Amino acid sequence: MAKINLLPWRADRRKQRQQEFLTMLGVASAAAVLISLLIVLYYNGQIDGQNNRNQYLTDQIASLDKQIVEIAELDKKKAGLLKRKQVIEELQASRSQMVHLFDELARTIADGTQITSIQQNGAEMTLLGRAQSNARVSTYMRNLDVSGWMGNPDLSIIELRGSDPGLPNEFSLKVQLKNPNDPAQAAAAAAATPETAAAPPPDPLAPVGTAPAATPSGAAPAVAPGTAPATTAPAPATTAPASSTPAPAATTVPAPTTPPAPAAGGQP
Repeated sequence: MAKINLLPWRADRRKQRQQEFLTMLGVASAAAVLISLLIVLYYNGQIDGQNNRNQYLTDQIASLDKQIVEIAELDKKKAGLLKRKQVIEELQASRSQMVHLFDELARTIADGTQITSIQQNGAEMTLLGRAQSNARVSTYMRNLDVSGWMGNPDLSIIELRGSDPGLPNEFSLKVQLKNPNDPAQAAAAAAATPETAAAPPPDPLAPVGTAPAATPSGAAPAVAPGTAPATTAPAPATTAPASSTPAPAATTVPAPTTPPAPAAGGQP
């Protein structure tokens, strides 16, 4: 006998499928929400980590900026200290320079020359003065050139004025200051004039052209051209003229006699 199902099974199956679909939809939605939440949390963590790293870098940059400012201030202080040290070293090296300088000014001044003003600007000194003639100024410049504390004289101006009849020429010259005690300047001077380093220093007050030329040891002195060598000739014998007055005769004085010594026994 055929069985007839009168229950609404199609509706029940449809309802079951719909319920399964809703369940699967809910599970998928929940999974999607969970996955989205995990993705959001992951990227938020990455963003927070990067922000933390950026903040660390910002703090380090700010710290380095402060250190750079401090280093710049330290460099300024170091430069100031080095300048002070250099000034102190220069003063220490040139503390006796002025004494030697005035001594050289007194030694190198030429006859007929007068210094009226001295101006110093660093390693350069300007001398103003009067002189009898241009030759006196030239002599003074030569004396300055061979000085140990001054050199390289440069004549700026020389003119004739009638303010002083005895010293009518007024001049202005510049000289470079030197320090023989400075090793650098001494080495430079020795390198510039190696052939004159062993020669004795010339007298700055001696007139130019009077110093004899140095001759090597063992060489014969040169003979000036046009002059005969000196020869030693015997002096001619000279006879005194005969005098008409006879010479006085020599008088003989008898020698004093001594008495004989007494004989032994008291007898003469």
